[in-house]
Amino acid sequence: MNSPQSIILLAEDEVNDVLLMKRAFGKVKLINPVQVVSDGEQTIAYLQGQDPFQNREKYPLPMLILLDLKLPRRSGLEVLAWIRQQEAPVSRIPVVVLTSSKQTTDVNRAYELGANSYLVKPVTFEGLLEMVKALEMYWFILNEQPELTLTSRILADHATVSPSLVN
Repeated sequence: MNSPQSIILLAEDEVNDVLLMKRAFGKVKLINPVQVVSDGEQTIAYLQGQDPFQNREKYPLPMLILLDLKLPRRSGLEVLAWIRQQEAPVSRIPVVVLTSSKQTTDVNRAYELGANSYLVKPVTFEGLLEMVKALEMYWFILNEQPELTLTSRILADHATVSPSLVN
């Protein structure tokens, strides 16, 4: 589902890469807002709703995380491990590793830690546009998204309680 409420969290420390990604999203007319964090600690703070990301109306949980591996303060692999150790809904968020590393050890480790996909950053802008189109098609149109709101999970849990158990 591609809706304006579906945030993409881009964890990327290279300013030029952020600008190129935003430009590519605009060219493809991707309507999802993008929140950018520039290091591993900031990524975790965002997901935990810590300062300065406490306002969940302004900084909602993302529907997708695009995670660079070579982040300062905490690597992308450390962030990925942290995400997968959390309780739902954070642990359910799809994580696409988007990095310049083609090293087999990085690819294997990312999947071992629970990455949903591993993409190597294209060298050309045209390649980036094609990648963003593919991301949009798969993650925002074809893919079924997990439930990421705590409130709706609690309501769903209460809705499944048998009336005989309540009486």
